[in-house]
Amino acid sequence: MTQQGVRWTADQVLALAPDSASRTAGSELGTAGPWSGAGSSSEGTVWGLCADGGSAPYRTVVDVADAAGPACQCSCPSRGFPCEHALGLLLLWAGGDGAVPRGEAPEWAERWIAGRRTRAEREPAAGSSGSAGPEAARRRAARRAERVTAGAVELERRLADLLRGGLAAAEQPGYGRWEETAARMVDAQARGLAAAVRELGAFAGTGPGGPVRLLEECALLHLLGRGWLRRERLPEGLAATVRSRVGLPVSADGPAVRDHWLVLARYDTADSRLTTRRVWLYGTDSGRTALLLSYGAAGRAPELALPVGLALDAELSAYPGAGQPRMALGERFAPPAPTDARPPGTTTARAAARYGEALRDDPWLDAVPVTLDRVIPAPDGDGWQLADADEDAALPLTPAARSRPGLWRLVALSGGAPVKVFGECGHQGFTPLAAWPEGAGEVVPLC
Repeated sequence: MTQQGVRWTADQVLALAPDSASRTAGSELGTAGPWSGAGSSSEGTVWGLCADGGSAPYRTVVDVADAAGPACQCSCPSRGFPCEHALGLLLLWAGGDGAVPRGEAPEWAERWIAGRRTRAEREPAAGSSGSAGPEAARRRAARRAERVTAGAVELERRLADLLRGGLAAAEQPGYGRWEETAARMVDAQARGLAAAVRELGAFAGTGPGGPVRLLEECALLHLLGRGWLRRERLPEGLAATVRSRVGLPVSADGPAVRDHWLVLARYDTADSRLTTRRVWLYGTDSGRTALLLSYGAAGRAPELALPVGLALDAELSAYPGAGQPRMALGERFAPPAPTDARPPGTTTARAAARYGEALRDDPWLDAVPVTLDRVIPAPDGDGWQLADADEDAALPLTPAARSRPGLWRLVALSGGAPVKVFGECGHQGFTPLAAWPEGAGEVVPLC
């Protein structure tokens, strides 16, 4: 299947931007002025030369027919993916005004395309090469489990010392035990425990509510450590969740589910070590909501760049764990394409109840994916909330949502009228990620 006849919108293109600076720069390059030699093929390849201040025009080529999302290459030095030149070229192509005519790809673009095809043909063969036998893998897993157990025992001791000494000590500036304890968990190959310990350090000295939140998080971390130490007594689904939360590597072993997966939202979070990309999908036939995770080294955006608002004909496989929304992207049968399907919505009260029900399967869960139907964004004192249009109920927006520009896009889209909103509902409130106007219309990304 090719991309012939399928045009993206400007919002779908800009939703691919790795950051706001790239989005702004890409918008400025989305006109014909800086481009020469632009063209496209019926197979879904777009190319062009961009005069953007360099000694020579930047060579930019994008494969919009890639079933995993657009792949691109540019001769510019940018580390972003996609770079501003790829975004500008896609905006020019999406305009559909003849600025990117059909034609034969130049030699430099064809060479990149051929290289991609060659690599795609080799990947299955490379993946089929055998590894060490199952017995060796079992021994490695057993050794790692022993180290994680030692780390969990050490963590229990340190939490007991913390509570015995009082939380006031944790509030002192420069309290360094968190990083030391996290390092011990890394040594024990329990990276999930290490990440949770580092989060505890963020609550030290955060004001009047800090000690309460710190105590809550210590209790959850204690629960996770005890869950690991007693994992043999847990139901299999909960035991799988504990293994995942502790940080053991797991594989997607669920049966493959083929569907037309609507890309609902995509956003990145980053720390000093890693950039994590979250992509939310909705199965238009199965009614299932799935989460794809991909990673990039610090300073680099992950390469999975599915366009928001389009649907992907693909197979997904679930990761183990009770109520686990995470899935792995498997075989893809066609490039992303438009769809009129939309996820069904629910009320704010039911959304809160859904999060409460999910905590029974995963007590460490921060939020669940929810689509709210017929809600109106409204101010609530110093914050904002999403109020049901037909019921006397509302959900507060999270502090993170209130600080994002997507809030004002949502307010403008609503204009005081009900809208459908997809987002994450958790203990801090609701974070909107995408919205649709009442009735019909294109998805509006909010992140």
